[in-house]
Amino acid sequence: MIIYQKRKSQYLKNFEKNSEELKKKKINRKKIQGMDKIIRRKNAQKVVVAMSGGLDSSVAAALLKRAGFNVVGVFMKLWTLPTQHPPAYDGSLVSEKNSLIGTGNRCCFAEAEARARKVAKILKIPFYVFNFEKEFKKRIVDYFLQGYKKGITPNPCVVCNKEIKFGLLLEKTLKLDADFVATGHYARLKEDKKGIHLFRGRDKKKDQSYFLWQLNQKQLRYILFPLGNYTKDKVRALAKKFNLPVFGIPESMEICFIRTTLNDFLARHLKSRPGPILTIEGKKIGQHRGLPFYTIGQRKGIELPGGPFYVVAKDLKKNTLIVTPFFRDKKLYSKSLIAKNVNWLSGKEPKLPLKIKAQIRYGHEAVTAAITKKLKNGKIELVFASPQRAVTPGQSVVFFKGKEVLGGGIIC
Repeated sequence: MIIYQKRKSQYLKNFEKNSEELKKKKINRKKIQGMDKIIRRKNAQKVVVAMSGGLDSSVAAALLKRAGFNVVGVFMKLWTLPTQHPPAYDGSLVSEKNSLIGTGNRCCFAEAEARARKVAKILKIPFYVFNFEKEFKKRIVDYFLQGYKKGITPNPCVVCNKEIKFGLLLEKTLKLDADFVATGHYARLKEDKKGIHLFRGRDKKKDQSYFLWQLNQKQLRYILFPLGNYTKDKVRALAKKFNLPVFGIPESMEICFIRTTLNDFLARHLKSRPGPILTIEGKKIGQHRGLPFYTIGQRKGIELPGGPFYVVAKDLKKNTLIVTPFFRDKKLYSKSLIAKNVNWLSGKEPKLPLKIKAQIRYGHEAVTAAITKKLKNGKIELVFASPQRAVTPGQSVVFFKGKEVLGGGIIC
C-alpha cells in the first residue's frame, strides 16, 4: 500500500508538471476536429493512439499521421478468461464452438492485435502492446460483477474510459513523453478561457459522449478525438482511401469481455439463488433463476406463461422478482431519481436548481429535467419534466446542455 501511494503521488506530481508544460504549448483544437485542415509542422507533437485493430481507431491514427503528428500506436491487452468449460445459463455446458473456451476479450484477440500491427506498419508508425490484464480484471470486470451481485446494472464502458483508456493508458502515454492520447471515440472537444468542453459527436447515431462523463479537466487536456466531426460512413470511406485492412470487420455493440451472452457470463461467475416471481399485487406466478439475471424494464428471459411480463423491481432482502404484464405500467415510470458519484467536467459545481437534458442510458433520448438539490454524500436529486420508463440503478445519468456534456452520476 505504501509503495502504491508513493507511486500514485509521484504520478500526480508528474501529471501536474506535464499539465503545466502542456498549457504552454498552443494547439488549435478546432483544427484538430477538422483534421484535414491541419498544417504539417516540423516539430510535430507526439500522440499515442489506442489501436484496437478496428475501423475507428485505425482511421483515427491515419488522420493524425496525415495531419503531421508524430503518431505512436498502442494495443491494449485486456483481461482474458481462463481456459475451461463454463456453465451455460441453464446449467448445462456451453459447446466449445460457441463458448468462452480458450477465448478472451474481443478487443484482445490475436487477430485484432495482428490487424493493429499491420495498420501501424502501413502507416509507418511505432507500435507497442501494453498489458493491462490484471488492472482491467480488477477495475472493470470485478466492478461489473459486484454490481450485478448487489442487484444493480452497471455500465463497464464508462468506468473503462476513466480507469483504463484515460487512466492507465494516459499514465503510460506520459512516460513515453507524448503530448496527447487519442482514441476512435465519436465525440468532440472545444477549448476556451474556461477550460475544455466535451460535446456530442457529429454522427448522432454513433455519438459516444455519454460514456465520457467521468473525465476531468486534467485528463481532457491530453485527449484528442480525431473522428468527432466525421460520420461513420465517412470513416468507412476513409479506411478504403487509406487502404487499411479494417473496413470489412463486423462492428460489435456488446460488452467487450463477454463472448457469448450476459446470462452465461453471470452464471459462470456468480452464484444464483432462485426465488419467487410476484405480481405487483403480491401474487406468486413463478420462480426466477437468480436476481442478477434481470434488470428493470426487462421482458426477455422471464419465461412465464401468459406473458409478456416486464420487470418492475427486485427485492434483494426477500430475493423476489416483481413483474407486470403491462408495458406502460405506472410502476415502471419514475418522476425523479437520485444519483451518486457525481462528476462535473468543468471541475466546478454549478448553482442549483439547474435545468438540463438528462440521458438515463446509452441510445436513450436525452429528456428535459432539472437537478433540484444536492443531498448528503455528494448525491443529487434530479426531477424529470415528464416521468421516465425503466430508470435503472447502476446505469449512468448524463447531464447535457444542448450538445455539451456537463457531467453525470450513477443512478441509485
